[in-house]
Amino acid sequence: MPTRTVPDVEVLQDVGRRAGLEVVEVTHVAPFTPVLVDLLERRAAGLHAGMGFTYRNPERSTSPAGALPEAHALVVGALGYLEDAGDEAEHAGPGVGPAGRVARYAWADHYASLRQGLGAVKDALKAAGWRARVLADDNALVDRAAAHRAGIGWWGKNANLLVPDRGSWFVLGSVLTDAPLPPTSGPVEDRCGPCTRCITGCPTAAITAPGVVDARRCLSWLLQAEGLFPREHRVALGDRIYGCDVCQEVCPPNRRAVVRVRSRDARPWVPLLELLDPDDGVVLGWAERWYIPRREVRYVRRNALVVLGNVGDGHAPEVLEVLRRHLAHEDPLLRAHAVWAARRLGREDLLEALRDDPDGWVRAELTAPEP
Repeated sequence: MPTRTVPDVEVLQDVGRRAGLEVVEVTHVAPFTPVLVDLLERRAAGLHAGMGFTYRNPERSTSPAGALPEAHALVVGALGYLEDAGDEAEHAGPGVGPAGRVARYAWADHYASLRQGLGAVKDALKAAGWRARVLADDNALVDRAAAHRAGIGWWGKNANLLVPDRGSWFVLGSVLTDAPLPPTSGPVEDRCGPCTRCITGCPTAAITAPGVVDARRCLSWLLQAEGLFPREHRVALGDRIYGCDVCQEVCPPNRRAVVRVRSRDARPWVPLLELLDPDDGVVLGWAERWYIPRREVRYVRRNALVVLGNVGDGHAPEVLEVLRRHLAHEDPLLRAHAVWAARRLGREDLLEALRDDPDGWVRAELTAPEP
């Protein structure tokens, strides 16, 4: 076997930073037992709302050594994604009509940049003769738990990880390796104190206790879930078409976060009428980086109809054309949400043809209290 040398941790940290990571720390690979207990308890209580990812196999997600035989260490990296928001009209574009707002982490493919930075660390480890695997946005590892143990930040009451003096606008990932690297730091002490702005600021009261998020109320998850968008949370959705940033926007430490120049491919806003185009290819072109259940565009259109009901003009010809088309759509999921949008925009006159609709979802929308 070729001679292997243990890389200097400071050298690895420098490799990661030069490749774009802002913070790089090392920790051990013992199971994240408290996190496992939390995941199992929350899944049993239904707080996961059917979400898969790390809830699908919590034992796997909290046992990093299972992803690489004889693993010894995790090199954990954080990459900031807070970019200049600029002007709303500029993002929406001239003459495109109503627009939907995208959560900042999804403006661009920040995970690609994160993986590139982690990949540089992995390459350095492999060049020294060690095995290494990048884990980022991967259900094999709870990223925030690894970052917390590595001392990158503390748990915020919104369940996000807060980096000291930089806030929570970060994507997180790790390089799992069998190199015997020593830990560089330990957990950061809680700095939230008595602040509860994220809890009181949540539009749907989804943060039910410090660090506990009920996915059944969380707008970010509801936009990715299957079935009907819950009627009781549609108005609260506002103009959000993908994700929700409120609990981070109201968080005081985030006021100190470094704001970057907006990347060229950033999409803070997307035109709603494009998301309601009859051509699936057009819709997927705008939503290419989003999680969509089974890649079925009906869910993008469902969400767009709710947002259109919140921000559209019920007298604009292009909005009326979209409403009429979806009120006659073959998919009852879209007909039902088009009914809600039409009623929300004061266009009950468009609904007469649906009074005898055979679908229960549609009939329920027709008889529900006014949105």
